[in-house]
Amino acid sequence: MGSKTNPSLLIYSNRGIVLYMLVYVDIILTGNNSQAIDQVVKNLSSTFAIQDMGSLTYFLGVEVLPHTDGLLLCQRKYILKLLTRAGLSAAKPVPTPITTTAHLTLGDSSPFDNPVKYRQIVGALQYVTLSRPDITYAVNKVCQFMHSPTENHWSAVKHILRYLQGTSDLGLFIQRSSGTVLHAYSDATFCSLTAFLDADWAGCPNDRRSTGGFATYLGSNLISWSARKQKTVSRSSTESEYKALADTVAELTWLQTLLHELRVPMPSIPTLWCDNLGATYLSANPVFHARTKHVEVDFHFVREKVAQGKLLVQFISTNDQIADVFTKPLSSQRFLFLWSKLQVAPRP
Repeated sequence: MGSKTNPSLLIYSNRGIVLYMLVYVDIILTGNNSQAIDQVVKNLSSTFAIQDMGSLTYFLGVEVLPHTDGLLLCQRKYILKLLTRAGLSAAKPVPTPITTTAHLTLGDSSPFDNPVKYRQIVGALQYVTLSRPDITYAVNKVCQFMHSPTENHWSAVKHILRYLQGTSDLGLFIQRSSGTVLHAYSDATFCSLTAFLDADWAGCPNDRRSTGGFATYLGSNLISWSARKQKTVSRSSTESEYKALADTVAELTWLQTLLHELRVPMPSIPTLWCDNLGATYLSANPVFHARTKHVEVDFHFVREKVAQGKLLVQFISTNDQIADVFTKPLSSQRFLFLWSKLQVAPRP
């Protein structure tokens, strides 16, 4: 049968045999019975021209490498080709993907003379974020100028590429078993869902919309992340944080459904960590206030989940807020501290 969360995921379950088939251009087939897997491959081969590539090593351009107690998802070859396309193979590396002085705005300098190239390179960078959460915020920022890029915007793109030039061997580490806790607020229980969320209130100088971001963990593994400019202007930091909270709850709801389909047991309800006390109180407090009653839909969506005992919203210190890396440019020291929480690791 088809998955409710992903139409490309097919699930077979019968008499204790469970198989999963993920179908895109490539196909991943896995399950708990090797004979059943072989039979599926045989049946497919009789109808379609397919090639059994054996154990998973590549999927849609992402390299899958055995690593200590897990796997590493890496796009090194893709990154190196991208650097060659951009003419930056020998560029000097930089310590962060975006500088704290990068105040990008519409028309902030002369127009870039090759907007098609800009769009091609930035589009490729979006694909790199599949295994490199550390560049997500910077890529989201340069994506906002696709229609009319300037020289300053192109300089920001080159800065991201220079960062990748020095870190092309890194990838996303997926641990086989529970790892160490991320910090004092974390639960490293292998099947426990935890999310961190943040918002940079009115951070865009052009329209004063906020950027929201989140990081979702299954145990100590980072499995979902986002950096995205919010669709509407927020009148307070509490409102922008609450919108980020609603987006994170929507993602967690989807993940819970997917994990249920994959038969992954959930020993506890998800915990969301928010560094805004106002937004944290609103998630459990039914009283509307004049400055927040216009976010009623998001309020009810989140609070209903909290009231039903399906999730827990907790306050976290800003210093420990991992999602900070998805909402604003950071100093090298702060970036490296949060980078260490993103499960980014070198090739074995």
